[in-house]
Amino acid sequence: MPTYKYKTTIKGQVQSGEIEAESEQGAIAKLKQRNISVTSVKKKFESDFLSNKKPITERDIVIFTRQFSTMVDAGLPLVQCLEILGKQADNPSFGEVIMKIKADIESGSNLSDAMRKHPKVFNSLYSNLVEAGEAGGILDTILGRLANYIEKALALKKKVKSAMVYPSAIITVAFVVVAFLMVFVIPTFATMFSGGGAELPGPTALVMGVSDFFRNQWYYIIGGPILFFIIFKKVYSTERGNIEIDRIFLKLPVMGILIRKVSTAKFSRTLGTLLASGVPLIEGMDICARTAGNKIVELAILNAIEAIKEGETVAAPLARENVFPPMVIQMIDVGESAGALDAMLAKIADFYDEEVDTAVEGLTALLEPALMVFLGIVVGFIVVAMYLPIFKMGETV
Repeated sequence: MPTYKYKTTIKGQVQSGEIEAESEQGAIAKLKQRNISVTSVKKKFESDFLSNKKPITERDIVIFTRQFSTMVDAGLPLVQCLEILGKQADNPSFGEVIMKIKADIESGSNLSDAMRKHPKVFNSLYSNLVEAGEAGGILDTILGRLANYIEKALALKKKVKSAMVYPSAIITVAFVVVAFLMVFVIPTFATMFSGGGAELPGPTALVMGVSDFFRNQWYYIIGGPILFFIIFKKVYSTERGNIEIDRIFLKLPVMGILIRKVSTAKFSRTLGTLLASGVPLIEGMDICARTAGNKIVELAILNAIEAIKEGETVAAPLARENVFPPMVIQMIDVGESAGALDAMLAKIADFYDEEVDTAVEGLTALLEPALMVFLGIVVGFIVVAMYLPIFKMGETV
């Protein structure tokens, strides 16, 4: 529910506060029930909220889940566990969410239902697993699995991010070096060559033109990437654009392979964790589709769900979609036949976690020399272009 800020006058002094309500009228009604006479009520905007509260990170959720699992395993009541965790939370925003969940449970709500009221903190995967744990009386075990799952998902995300850090740094340095040369160094040579009156060689004229562009049309250099980002985001937000861009990502030479491996590891880990916790197959695959992170993978899983509803196995429709590697399909088929699909999916996830490690190392090893060679060629071309007129003048003399 939205939060409303209100002001009231008590003994001649103006005091302010906040209250959650469905609407402004609802906020006024709640305050009247508390015998509070308000002078003004207005909705608290998101900007106010963000300025006062820290964002809740996956690390906060991992720590909470691990501690919650330990407390439940030790036999502490849910309300007491949440009371302790809410008060000791390092992130005040997260502590507030935990205390709201505690209040809902005290009002008679289930833990999973209380968590569903905070979808930005506890996603559908989390709340569905908690619901399965509550139904099966194994909440401590489920929370332990959830903590392991989130930790491994975080590790996977860090691996992918680490693969992007070095190339981004090299490209940034290359751009800064080239921009410095174009704005401050090349104009000095241009002044010197302009007095000679001779026709400049092609490479030198090209570099001079680029230098003029950097100095006189710099707003295109800044505005171009910003405009591209805005257009890309706009296109990607559409259904068709999302599908086509994700399809292109999967077809990229090196990055596409990495994306497939990450998607395979994520799908296997998520579905394996859900099935091991007692979540039905169709519901588990639906959650996997919604958390896939790639529209092509999501559509493949959704198509497989429809085929499974008609009586097919899991492996057959996934094989037709041609998204996951053949080895994964074969292992899923074996796991289904043996009645141990959850265990097989866990093995697939472990294997592809290692594959992502290898792919990240390979990508870094490939990009490092390629980017260094590219930077060397660009700077070398600029240097040679600037010295060509000098060599030409020497030959003339």
